[in-house]
Amino acid sequence: MKNLSQENAPIYEALERFRRMRIVPFDVPGHKHGRGNKELVELLGERCVSIDVNSMKPLDNLCHPVSVIKDAEQLAAEAFHASHAFLMVGGTTSSVQAMVLSCCKKGDKIILPRNVHRSVINALVLCGAIPIYVNPDVDHNLGISLGMKVSQVEMAIQKHPDAVAVFVNNPTYYGICSDLRSIVKKAHAHGMKVLVDEAHGTHFYFGENLPVSAMEAGADMASVSMHKSGGSLTQSSFLLVGPSMHAGYVRQIINLTQTTSGSYLLLSSLDISRRNLALRGRETFEKVMELAEYARSEINEIPGFYAFSKELINGDSVFDFDVTKLSVHTLEVGLAGIEVYDLLRDEYDIQIEFGDFGNVLAYLSIGDRKRDVERLVSALSEISRRFGKEKVDLLEQEYIPPLVAVSPQDAFYAPKEALPLEHCVGRICSEFVMCYPPGIPLLAPGEQVTQAIVEHIVYAKEKGCTLTGPEDEEIRQLNVLKGV
Repeated sequence: MKNLSQENAPIYEALERFRRMRIVPFDVPGHKHGRGNKELVELLGERCVSIDVNSMKPLDNLCHPVSVIKDAEQLAAEAFHASHAFLMVGGTTSSVQAMVLSCCKKGDKIILPRNVHRSVINALVLCGAIPIYVNPDVDHNLGISLGMKVSQVEMAIQKHPDAVAVFVNNPTYYGICSDLRSIVKKAHAHGMKVLVDEAHGTHFYFGENLPVSAMEAGADMASVSMHKSGGSLTQSSFLLVGPSMHAGYVRQIINLTQTTSGSYLLLSSLDISRRNLALRGRETFEKVMELAEYARSEINEIPGFYAFSKELINGDSVFDFDVTKLSVHTLEVGLAGIEVYDLLRDEYDIQIEFGDFGNVLAYLSIGDRKRDVERLVSALSEISRRFGKEKVDLLEQEYIPPLVAVSPQDAFYAPKEALPLEHCVGRICSEFVMCYPPGIPLLAPGEQVTQAIVEHIVYAKEKGCTLTGPEDEEIRQLNVLKGV
């Protein structure tokens, strides 16, 4: 590495030098530093639009970095204790897909929990790998999926010793963490790579008294959603790799799907945010944790609401808990999580991360203030008083074990027919159905449609969940395999 430190932000610094050069643009983008689109300048500001530029020698090239982007990657790797770090501008979705595609080809087996983000199964559709699902335990009181038990992973490894990788969510949306060190140890003992979806764990690398990070646990690859808790712009992410992975090959995999027109707005935001966390992350996330603990203590005084935390730890399926996650159970107040989610936005002008059937998640990170948390607590207190009712006819179970009949790739590309939802029971689905957020499929290509899943979908529609995936926008019908 050049004479650089974590105080440097090479891409940002290069953009500032570029701005001072007063270059006349006869390249793309066509707005020409905003002069061709005044409304865009009004929206984003002249300074922002002026650095929305194309790759060129002074600014390096994301597909084959040799200068400032390469420097930014090296600094990110150092900050995250990785062997290499890639700057990703297609969101953590592209990072996750790159992990899977780097390790799996058609016919390869990969061990994973079923409550993965859709990007994982998308990758299986692309590469033709075969999923070996480890069904997570469920907390039936909260209606949430937990982490992967080490014993379940070990059982899957013994049953499928030819699997090439183990995929782990760590943490889950709700803050649940698996025993990552033990999973890594067992997978590596059998020659399998460990891939970690760490979208919600950026802060693990920069905070004290937080769950172990993927790189510290010895994982081979990790996808880190910098824009979530790290403070960068939406759609920016890091892909981290350990010493067992060939960085040049991983770059080739990334370049199969990632844009050749990397946004310098996203790249510079990654660069600046990495610098910010490297220099100030520990003290920043200490404040975030304090804020979350304060919120939990206040919310748990409100009738009907339960903000859960480390008391869930059982040493196995809940090996650890991310205390920055403000997850709140709502069913005892007589409201589904999605109903509380909608009330907070529509009645109190508060937008939280998501609501499912029985819980809501308020995402706390580096930009939150105590007064905003107090406003949230006050709103929840008023919701309990104004809208609370007896707990009746509320669906509590969030996770339904899948019945996999066909590989995701084969099902996705197979001949199909559209049937009304109620006529799909017993048939094999060829598309995704999921509530978004969190983007965990209720159905994935190749899985059998059951009555429980149909009821789940109908209930989600009735409660106002945002359902995505199927061709049919209103999700009145599904595509299923023809003749199967």
